[in-house]
Amino acid sequence: MSSIAKQTPCSVIPCLRYRDGMAAIDWLCSTFGFEVQFAVPNEDGSLAHAQLNFGNSMIMLGSAFDTDYGRLLKQPQDIGGFVTQSSYLVVNDADVVYGRVLEAGGRILLDIQDEDYGGRGFTCSDPEGHIWSIGTYDPYASSDNAENSAASAT
Repeated sequence: MSSIAKQTPCSVIPCLRYRDGMAAIDWLCSTFGFEVQFAVPNEDGSLAHAQLNFGNSMIMLGSAFDTDYGRLLKQPQDIGGFVTQSSYLVVNDADVVYGRVLEAGGRILLDIQDEDYGGRGFTCSDPEGHIWSIGTYDPYASSDNAENSAASAT
C-alpha cells in the first residue's frame, strides 16, 4: 500500500462543476441517492462548495465560476457535450437506478446490460451533461475473489 495516500475512508474524491450547483445537488440526491454532507451556498444562490456522500464515498461539487481554477475546466456544453472523465457508482440494483434516471429526465447513453466481466450496469448523463456509469460490478469484491483464487491455486 502506498505511503503517499492518506488512509481516510475515501482517498480519491471526484470534484465536479455545474452551472447550477444547487439544482445538481437536488438531482444527484433524488436520482442517484447521494446525501448532502455539507453545502455552502453563496449570497447570489450559486454554490460555493458541497460534499455529497454515496455509501462510503464522496464527491465534491460547486457552481462553475470565472476564476483562475474555473477557467481550467470546461462544462460539457462548452465542448460539444463531451467530457474527459466520468464516475462509476457501485449500486445494489442497477435496474432500480436506471428507472430513477429515466423518471428524472436523465439521458441514457449506454443501455442497461449484463457485463462480460460481471455485474449489470448502464451509462447516463445528468441534466448538465456529466457522464455517470452505474452498476452492480464491485471491483473490490472481484479483487477479493481473484486473491482467493490465486491463494487456493498455490
